Amino acid sequence: MTSHVLSQLRSLEAESIHIIREVVAEMQRPVLLFSGGKDSIVMLHMAAKAFAPARIPFPIMHVDTGLNFPTVLACRDRWVENLGIQLVVASVQDAIDRGLVQEEPNGSRNRIQTPVLLEAIEKNGFDAAFGGGRRDEEKARAKERVFSFRDDFGQWDPKNQRPEIWSLYNGRVHQGESIRVFPLSNWTELDIWSYIAAEEIDIPDLYLAQEREVVNRDGMLFAVNEFTPLKEGETSETRSVRYRTVGDANLTAAVESDATTLQAIVEETAAVRVTERGATRGDDKVSEAAMEDRKREGYF
Repeated sequence: MTSHVLSQLRSLEAESIHIIREVVAEMQRPVLLFSGGKDSIVMLHMAAKAFAPARIPFPIMHVDTGLNFPTVLACRDRWVENLGIQLVVASVQDAIDRGLVQEEPNGSRNRIQTPVLLEAIEKNGFDAAFGGGRRDEEKARAKERVFSFRDDFGQWDPKNQRPEIWSLYNGRVHQGESIRVFPLSNWTELDIWSYIAAEEIDIPDLYLAQEREVVNRDGMLFAVNEFTPLKEGETSETRSVRYRTVGDANLTAAVESDATTLQAIVEETAAVRVTERGATRGDDKVSEAAMEDRKREGYF
């Protein structure tokens, strides 16, 4: 007898595509938040599938901190060109120049992304924003619903969330309010890499292991580049490393790896016991509640 049971990946894909279509059906002006990282790329790939052969019926938005890896920006631009979609860029540097936000002494632009994001959402009239967050990444994200309601200040209240019984999503909002939507909520890092390998999806080469010049800071390996120069007294070394997650170049660390192919990444990911954010994101080490604090303020 022929089996018609969906595989784990195809079941996850079907759920995500259903969520994306549901947002387009319910909301007036959605946008997809696109960083050029693996999760937002997978989300965009499925959005293209959801509406093929037509074009994706919403723009994508990149909150550009000005501290991006060049290869990530190049990958972003390839996707925009290949899909023929509108790209909205919300520039943190422009916001600094205008006085909307002030740069923090530690050089991190993560917290000041939030006012830039909220301004862009209001300016463009977006009432729903797709984000690539997954529940396995970090404990604050594990609390979040698929449709995450934000008030008219863009803020998130983890104690005041809408029920999602039987995958029924409530997208009702009043003027000024909005919804963050997370189609990848039920995916894991292993699911993401297995899907990328199965679909042969275009990703930045930072995710593949290469010999790179790095410096060890507090047990984390940071690539030496224009955003992360060597400090006085530091020495660099060349190691075979890759990135498990992609954020700002001055805050995102690499991990030692020999995984030079997608299949090798899948096998490596299956064996790890630390989430990618916990292993490589310096911005999440500010405090135990760093991510939740930012989300309450209006972060993705």
